[in-house]
Amino acid sequence: MAGILDTFLLDLDGTLVDSVADLTTAVNALRAESSLPPLDLAQVRTYVGDGARLLVTRALPAGAFSEEKLARFLALYRVHLLDQTRLYPGIASFLRAHAPARMAVVTNKPTQLSGELLAGLGLERQFAVVLGGDSCATKKPDPQPVLEALHRLGARPEQAVMIGDHHTDLRAGRAAGTATCFCAWGLGHDDGLEVDFRATHPEDLLRLFPGVGV
Repeated sequence: MAGILDTFLLDLDGTLVDSVADLTTAVNALRAESSLPPLDLAQVRTYVGDGARLLVTRALPAGAFSEEKLARFLALYRVHLLDQTRLYPGIASFLRAHAPARMAVVTNKPTQLSGELLAGLGLERQFAVVLGGDSCATKKPDPQPVLEALHRLGARPEQAVMIGDHHTDLRAGRAAGTATCFCAWGLGHDDGLEVDFRATHPEDLLRLFPGVGV
């Protein structure tokens, strides 16, 4: 994609942070309340990326989902939000290289939990915009959250790259007109989609988008 990319829209879980252990803890706490056996971490990994509603739906037996179960999961997850969740190695260097005014988090995770997680990791001032799965009428892969983030940042699509580990990130970015970067270390998959950039390790982001320091 031609042009200078100076605006960075980043997914959260599986891109910036490794949160699957804490999500698994919350999922299994919810299942235990219904006398269901625990799921292993590898299984829960495959459920992440489409928002809390689908995560809970996938983690429970068919037909067992309810709004009450979703609310209970979110309450349990809040308790365990930062037990083991950490930034992936190399992400902090990438974030330091770019101005917060040119960065946004665009995630399908609920907005309040996203803000609490970022604050708990000391990143609450690192992003000018944080949009969660309930910030807009639709979630990724719909482009609306990406377009809203660009609007709030005062940026054009051709200036921006959507960075994420899931095909929903790539589809949302492409539909919004941004460049896309797939993060191969994360929880999701690219679904065979064509991308503009591919990062195998978190450290690759700083090589692909070196910035100028802030």
